[in-house]
Amino acid sequence: MKRSVCRLGSGLLLGVLLLTVSVLSLSTTSSAQIGIGISVRIGPPALPVYAQPICPGPGYLWTPGYWAWSDDGGYYWVPGTWVVAPVGMLWTPGYWGFVGGFYGWHAGYWGPHVGFYGGINYGFGYGGVGFGGGEWRGGAFFYNRAVMNVNVHNVTNVYNKTVIVNDTHVAFNGPGGIQARPTPQEEAYAHESHTAALASQTEHEHSASQNRQLFASENHGRPAIAATGRPGDFSGHNVVATRAAGGAYREPKMSPQEARGTGGNRNEAAHNEASRNESGRNAAHTDRPATRPESNEGRNNEAHNNQTRNNEAHNSQARNNEARNEAGNHGQKASHENTKPAKQQKAQKPAKQEKSEPKHNGHER
Repeated sequence: MKRSVCRLGSGLLLGVLLLTVSVLSLSTTSSAQIGIGISVRIGPPALPVYAQPICPGPGYLWTPGYWAWSDDGGYYWVPGTWVVAPVGMLWTPGYWGFVGGFYGWHAGYWGPHVGFYGGINYGFGYGGVGFGGGEWRGGAFFYNRAVMNVNVHNVTNVYNKTVIVNDTHVAFNGPGGIQARPTPQEEAYAHESHTAALASQTEHEHSASQNRQLFASENHGRPAIAATGRPGDFSGHNVVATRAAGGAYREPKMSPQEARGTGGNRNEAAHNEASRNESGRNAAHTDRPATRPESNEGRNNEAHNNQTRNNEAHNSQARNNEARNEAGNHGQKASHENTKPAKQQKAQKPAKQEKSEPKHNGHER
């Protein structure tokens, strides 16, 4: 019985731990969705002017179009589209925010409320604050026909409520753009549990990045396809063209690679610094062996000079010895001639000095 209770307690503890890990993982993922995903040094074009395609049916929510970024081609338009929404969830659009000389992208997300999206007027209920295009009532979504294009024959959950529409098409928040800050309520919404973009939305954006006509460098702020009836459907009968560009298009003065910021320059600087350090090490490594032979050569020359002096001293000593020997021999000859034994003995004394000659040999030093 005790073993069964222990096993049950261990199972419950394990389940609580797994649930805690899951919640923490969800919180981490949710926080990542509202962080800056990419930053560039040039701002997005103005939002184009277009009409909303008709809603395909109940349960679909509108996700407005936006300018996305590609490192190869720069800004490209992701058409607005209808997607099947998670029940009870609303879409908070992503937006570009200008801070410190860079335009950062804040990714959109799904949540129980619509949070801060930079004050950008995306239209169709997204006037800059909150969402006026509809609301969840139980498990069904009700559409506000004042701003949503729905067919009452296909969609019966509708109502009418006037929504104030701003006439601005600026696509970023910050200096030079929309000067808006999140309200206390929007800040509270930012701490709610969020869900990332759906797979259908991600695929829709990827498909847009493969269409050169959607790049601002090609369409100058007026993309051929402004919105679609369903994600990824760029050729159906519910495809809507752009009516007009939202503002004057300005050609960027730098390439997309240059616009990606200073990260590459810092890497290049670090690489150059490493190269300089490596060159310095190589130069120091090359100089060290070069100084050693010079020192050895100096020592060798000094030793050679000492040797030369020793040789000269030895030669001088040898000449002195030869002179003494010659004088001794001459004395001996004179002694024999004069037959003076005393002088002969004196003349023989240098022969004793010859035996001590090695003591004065400087060549051995």
